[in-house]
Amino acid sequence: MLDLNSDLLLKVSNIAILAGSEIMKYYLEDLEIITKKDNSPLTQADLSSNKIIIEELKKIDETIPILSEETLIDWQERKRWNKYWLVDPLDGTKEFIKKNGEFTVNIAFIDNNKPLMGIIYAPAKSLLYFAKKNYGAFKIFSSAELTNLEDSQSIKISYNNPEDNIRVISSRSHSNDVLESWINKKLNKYTLITSGSSLKFCEIAEGNADIYPRFGHTSEWDIAAGHIILEEAGGVIKDIDGNQILYNNKETPINPEFIATNNLNLI
Repeated sequence: MLDLNSDLLLKVSNIAILAGSEIMKYYLEDLEIITKKDNSPLTQADLSSNKIIIEELKKIDETIPILSEETLIDWQERKRWNKYWLVDPLDGTKEFIKKNGEFTVNIAFIDNNKPLMGIIYAPAKSLLYFAKKNYGAFKIFSSAELTNLEDSQSIKISYNNPEDNIRVISSRSHSNDVLESWINKKLNKYTLITSGSSLKFCEIAEGNADIYPRFGHTSEWDIAAGHIILEEAGGVIKDIDGNQILYNNKETPINPEFIATNNLNLI
């Protein structure tokens, strides 16, 4: 049985940093971009990061299965999983291609359809976020392997009342008319912030934004690490009907439309 202790958190954080270092080798190069079946872009950086993460996670415990955006597993096999790693080796490939720094490595540990551990690493910012169930959420700046997590800073949401100027964070690369309509219906005063990748969850988790409504396409590996980081910082994520977000509970890994926030009264 895998023990979700601080030593494991450090090991997986270092895997994310190692993968991020590999991604940065490609960052300033001219990239060959492949278009996947869903019209999303794929680069060699995605594939190289994916290879490192899978190899390193297997060294920790080869009995724990791994589901990655770039290594899909058939539903007939994964529906039997109770515990597994959920990985996005390069979240925000569009931001990576644009070279704006807003891309991440996402690694989450899922147990009985819920994330219990999450790591998000933004290699262009040398910024690592991590959380574990009932342990809290933290961030630390590092571009090199960590020997411990003692210098990390605890992060917490900030709280705005619905009548305040609400800081709405949305995708930099995925605009949506439904989002604009929802904002105008729900909020009196707001400021719109844009960000790429799973960093949107982190911005809410450390008090820089209030709500992230997502009405476009996302997959489970896009949000699982951000989910536990936000929850451990005091926030919440629900689908648009107010139900909890679960993982590996259906054939498709596509998420329902959801809202992540620091305040349930905003939903």
